[in-house]
Amino acid sequence: MKKVGFFRSIHLKFVIIYVLLILVAMQIIGVYFVRKLETTLMTNFQDSVKSRVDLLVFDIQEELIKERGKEDPTKEEAIRQILRDYKSKSSDISEIRVIDGGSFKFLGTSSSSNQGIVGQRTSDLRIKRSIVFEEDEDIIQLDDKTGNRLWVLSTPIMHNSEAIGAVYIVAKIEDIFDQMEDINKILATGTAIALIFTAILGVLLAQTITRPISDMRKQALAMTRGNFSRKVKVYGYDEIGQLAITFNNLTKKLQEAQATTEGEKRKLSSVISYMTDGVISTDRKGRIILINEPAEQMLGVSRETILSQPLVSVLGLDENYTFEDLLQEQESIVLDYSTKSKPFILRANFSVIQKESGFVNGLIAVLYDITEQEKIDLERREFVANVSHELRTPLTTMRSYLEALADGAWRDEEIAPNFLETTRGETERMIRLVNDLLQLSKMDSVDYRLSKEWVDFPIFFNRIIDRFEMTKNQNVMFIRDIPEDAIFVEIDEDKITQVLDNIISNAMKYSPEGGTITFRVKEMDDKVEISISDEGVGIPKDNLDKIFDRFYRVDKARTRKLGGTGLGLAIAKEMVHAHGGRIWAESVEGKGTTIRFTLLYDRSAEDDWS
Repeated sequence: MKKVGFFRSIHLKFVIIYVLLILVAMQIIGVYFVRKLETTLMTNFQDSVKSRVDLLVFDIQEELIKERGKEDPTKEEAIRQILRDYKSKSSDISEIRVIDGGSFKFLGTSSSSNQGIVGQRTSDLRIKRSIVFEEDEDIIQLDDKTGNRLWVLSTPIMHNSEAIGAVYIVAKIEDIFDQMEDINKILATGTAIALIFTAILGVLLAQTITRPISDMRKQALAMTRGNFSRKVKVYGYDEIGQLAITFNNLTKKLQEAQATTEGEKRKLSSVISYMTDGVISTDRKGRIILINEPAEQMLGVSRETILSQPLVSVLGLDENYTFEDLLQEQESIVLDYSTKSKPFILRANFSVIQKESGFVNGLIAVLYDITEQEKIDLERREFVANVSHELRTPLTTMRSYLEALADGAWRDEEIAPNFLETTRGETERMIRLVNDLLQLSKMDSVDYRLSKEWVDFPIFFNRIIDRFEMTKNQNVMFIRDIPEDAIFVEIDEDKITQVLDNIISNAMKYSPEGGTITFRVKEMDDKVEISISDEGVGIPKDNLDKIFDRFYRVDKARTRKLGGTGLGLAIAKEMVHAHGGRIWAESVEGKGTTIRFTLLYDRSAEDDWS
């Protein structure tokens, strides 16, 4: 076997990685240490200067507020003497200036060469800000002459909670940065020395790691009579790469024999794992040996509990089928696991696993969830039946009346108008029915869109109620419990108007003479609840959940007599759902019915409107 070269050896790679890790660690530590040290030195220096400045400010404050006699020195002379004494004690301060807070004029400076500024107004914004805002102002800047860094501090002089002046100090901080430069040189030298020792130590440590790896390679050669179940990936031609090649050479000896079996097994496992349909496999005795996750979820079982269990028992077919029956079954079997509260229907297809010789190895059952499909088929059949029934009734009536008219009834001046009026009424009812069906068809389409806009709902609701109140022809009282404040909701006015028209029309149809209809709007956190209550005959409790179904009527004879199509509340439900709301009914037989629905409500949008 080819010997590993030095530059490809893991020995060298380990030493390089070890040295690089130490270098990165030293650099991170160095940067962190230098920055922290710089911050500490600068903070200590500034705190030291500020502590001395506080004493200076106190002395100058005494001179500024002092009442002077004729024999006392002037304010400027007294301040000059204080600054001269203070400057002689502070070698790290270049210059001290005192500024009057009222006139912003210089009252004194510690620099003998800069006495000409005394009595002049300052133009430095930093000094003015410290006096106006009564707080310290500082900055680090470069000296134009020497290029050294200076720390400039302006401190207000306070008296009776008022700034009466300021002390302006220029301090030399270049010594701090010189110290930091020396420290950086020391750290760089230390890093270089550490890297040298690290490299030497890395060589020694690398030998302790590469030696075991070489031993493992030799041991792998002796495993040619052992386990061949894995294949090692080759990343390079170092010692570890040689070990990987050895394992791969051993694996090839069994590759041809196991290739077909393992390939088919992986394909089957992949297909079963990623199928969305449920798959169950059994042995030749009908006991379950494999089940995928979708099948577990459909049957509500876990793999651990049903493995080795009979398939017919798990599917609940043991009363009607045996395993031998399933082997002969050519058609799919429908499994109904529905409960009163939730429908659940599966279809099971069976496929026999057998060898070319005809020997049966087992059975595969594929489960499909057809609950929604069955529900759609049932609704479609009921819908066709209802439409046929609703159209047949008026058409039968119209045919009878038209036949009577054709037989000569049109000559009877009393009967003919009644027959024609009845025929016209039935025609209008069919037109209303067709229009309602077209409305539902549009709402069921994929490209159905709402034309929403922001509406003040109390005003909108009151306007609709006013229209019904002005046109009502029965003795019914309207009671309104509607907030006066604006409540803005984003709705399709035409669609919500149709919803309210359907609900209010029903309430008026079923309200007795002298009864009341109550309209309420309740504002919640994220929605608005609208309710319309009547005092009619009410709805039986068993029928409440069905009144929003298409063509459903509690009292079919009375509803047809009043001209209803059985689609009004179904349309209202679809429109409310299209707005993201919910609609439901509450009723007590003999006392009345309340229809409630909600609309989404965004308080932030209302704030924008207001």
